[in-house]
Amino acid sequence: MIDLDRPPVPLLGFAAFSGTGKTTLLTRLIPLLKAHGLHIGVIKHSHHAFEIDQPGKDSYALRVAGASPVMLSSNRRRAIITEWDEPREPRLAEEVALFDRTAVDLILVEGFKHERFPKIELHRPALGRPLLFPDDDRIIAIATDVPLGAEPPITRLDLNRPDAIAGFICCDVLQRHD
Repeated sequence: MIDLDRPPVPLLGFAAFSGTGKTTLLTRLIPLLKAHGLHIGVIKHSHHAFEIDQPGKDSYALRVAGASPVMLSSNRRRAIITEWDEPREPRLAEEVALFDRTAVDLILVEGFKHERFPKIELHRPALGRPLLFPDDDRIIAIATDVPLGAEPPITRLDLNRPDAIAGFICCDVLQRHD
């Protein structure tokens, strides 16, 4: 089991309520971080049943027939599909342990907001949701789209400035791990 307090590769989560823009921000951040020479991996938590293979494909037929796990492998990518007999909530430490960490400098995590590891909170006051950082001491920064009423006791970032968030990650998050 991976110790999330001392992961082998730096982990940084993005925690927010649904609809805040976690995936949108990540799709903007990843190219910026790659421009800094970093190799980025992502682990995304989903609250929904999802399909990555489709009816009519061999992988789908093999999985439906009862194989688990099913690995698809080509000269361009690999996917492993595992079916659980009983629904269970994934644990980040287990997912990181299964993640190929050999070729990444940083693993970005979308979701898993209740797990204890370093995170940036995304907050849009217009959505009317409460702040997460007061109840989570592992939130190291908050990215908002408007100034908050009172300045938070942690780093505040502009949610509309992915370049500044990337700079924070490179200058603060990665140096904490060294």
